[in-house]
Amino acid sequence: MNQKELKDLIEFLIEKDIAEFELERGDVKVKIKRAVEPSPSAVPDSRYIAVQSAPVLVAAASAPVSGRVDLAASAGAPEPAESLHIVKSPIVGTFYESPSPGSPPFVKVGDALEVGQVLCIVEAMKLMNEIECDVAGELVKKLVANGQPIEYGQELFAVRPAK
Repeated sequence: MNQKELKDLIEFLIEKDIAEFELERGDVKVKIKRAVEPSPSAVPDSRYIAVQSAPVLVAAASAPVSGRVDLAASAGAPEPAESLHIVKSPIVGTFYESPSPGSPPFVKVGDALEVGQVLCIVEAMKLMNEIECDVAGELVKKLVANGQPIEYGQELFAVRPAK
């Protein structure tokens, strides 16, 4: 069974809305499973795996999936429906919300922000790095706690961009 035959088989299974299919012919064994459609309005998940015995061959065919929401990825982030801008950490270090202990924080939830405004400090190797806002708008949520160690690319703030 070659790749074209597998592709034709997959297209046939999609067309007939078959969720699971298994074929064994001599030393060739093919098993195809499709994920169940989450809702009638969403596009079905079209990931397939075909395996051939003798020399092991794994062929994967996938179609673009649109309209699918990854709930695990959005669980820690604010509502994506608002189209919030996320400010991420450019370095690994320790997050500080104020310039020194006992000082008021640089920003609070609900504050109006401007481009270039300091949001926090990330300490890395005894250097204090000011993290600036890259979009004008309103601070919706702080996503880390003061003194918390953070990673490169970690989400720090959610900002509702000004219109």
